[in-house]
Amino acid sequence: MSAATNVRSAYGLERPTYNAKLTEVGRGTPMGELLRRYWHPVGMASDAGATPRPVKILGEELILFRDGQGQAGLVYPRCCHRGTTLYYGKVEERGIRCCYHGWLFDVEGRCLEMPCEPNPTGAQCQRVRQPWYPVEERYGLVFAYLGPPDKKPVLPRYECLEVLQPGEFVEADDSSIGSGGIAIAPCNWLQHFENVVDPYHVPILHGSFSGPQFAAQMNAFPKVKFEYGRQSVKATSIRPGPDGRRFRRVTEAVVPTLRVVANPQVAQYGMVESIGWTLPIDDTHYRIYVAGRVREKGELTKFKSRYNGKAWAELTPEEHQKFPGDTEAQVGQGAITFHSEEHLMSSDQGVSMLRILLQKQIDIVASGGNPIGVAFDEGSAYVKFDAGQYLDETST
Repeated sequence: MSAATNVRSAYGLERPTYNAKLTEVGRGTPMGELLRRYWHPVGMASDAGATPRPVKILGEELILFRDGQGQAGLVYPRCCHRGTTLYYGKVEERGIRCCYHGWLFDVEGRCLEMPCEPNPTGAQCQRVRQPWYPVEERYGLVFAYLGPPDKKPVLPRYECLEVLQPGEFVEADDSSIGSGGIAIAPCNWLQHFENVVDPYHVPILHGSFSGPQFAAQMNAFPKVKFEYGRQSVKATSIRPGPDGRRFRRVTEAVVPTLRVVANPQVAQYGMVESIGWTLPIDDTHYRIYVAGRVREKGELTKFKSRYNGKAWAELTPEEHQKFPGDTEAQVGQGAITFHSEEHLMSSDQGVSMLRILLQKQIDIVASGGNPIGVAFDEGSAYVKFDAGQYLDETST
């Protein structure tokens, strides 16, 4: 190749594209149909209350509420009578009442009353039903299933949130996508999910470039092994540990959206202490719901990386530019990154493996099968992870 042909002018760039199959989450899209086969958190338990709360998940706008009997409900926002929004509805003992003509719906969309009809509770109530989705509560979160009713799986339980030591309890949080950053990120969910199995960015972005932002032992460049887990891609990073031992850190990107990453401040060793659900709000926004084992209330919100000695929210625009973190790096890829412009290398093996795993599940669903991690009995819905931080004795 001559020197002249090796010059790449931006003038000659082709129009960039993104992988729509892996990124678009709306109803009827390949990824959207895959994600709809699982349960997803749609709010904190405290979000479901006596005031209708708008939520958006997988591109669908919905209304979350809790009736006077304590049951959470998730319904389509447009009243099935004449289409006004249930955002202005009134939550009552038995359900939510539309502000326009007073139709009353329970948490499963059944119409209980039509006050403007001669017989408000007559047979006409059984002829309509407000669209709704099933919800269940666990770990301080409200989970919803948005998929085909006949394929609804059991809501999983997770070993790391079930096996508690004396004094521990499970707490939930949705205040940040991580490290004290923003609550809702204006970019595609996959850009964050792939970060889970990209351990090589840690010593660069969080270390030599903007850090140190994490514990000192995280600064060393790791030796990394990528492999497939039970329903995940795993990245095992090996670094020198204290007293001549080996510091082994395992992170997992678990299908469908679970970020299973131990605290990078290395507050403790052993099994991972929390799970983060990477919730796609739509194609260009996501948020994180976290549940974790703690010993003090508010412990999940205390972990905040420091950038130039400040919390993320305290940085000036110039400091965000000089001390970028995960938010800047991932949002900086664009609303949906242009995959056609990527040049993946050996250090991106975890990212490539995750994309392959997700594509395989998309193909399984398209052919009428059940993707990995979907279980229809309680015993099979108990999930274990390998993720965590461990100190291993080294052989002499």
